[in-house]
Amino acid sequence: MITREDIGKRVRDTSGRVGILCDVIPDYEDPDAPRHERRKRPTAFLRPEGGAGSGWSHPAP
Repeated sequence: MITREDIGKRVRDTSGRVGILCDVIPDYEDPDAPRHERRKRPTAFLRPEGGAGSGWSHPAP
């Protein structure tokens, strides 16, 4: 399980992508989702290893 203690470490998400954990927000709501579909859920934010490319978010287990 990924926790805030893993911030800055190399992690792998359930899709198999590897990145550096930047943050974990336990009650994140996606601002891009329509209001009626927004749900609070734990979410991990990662950046690519090596810094090239875009970061991504992933539901935290």
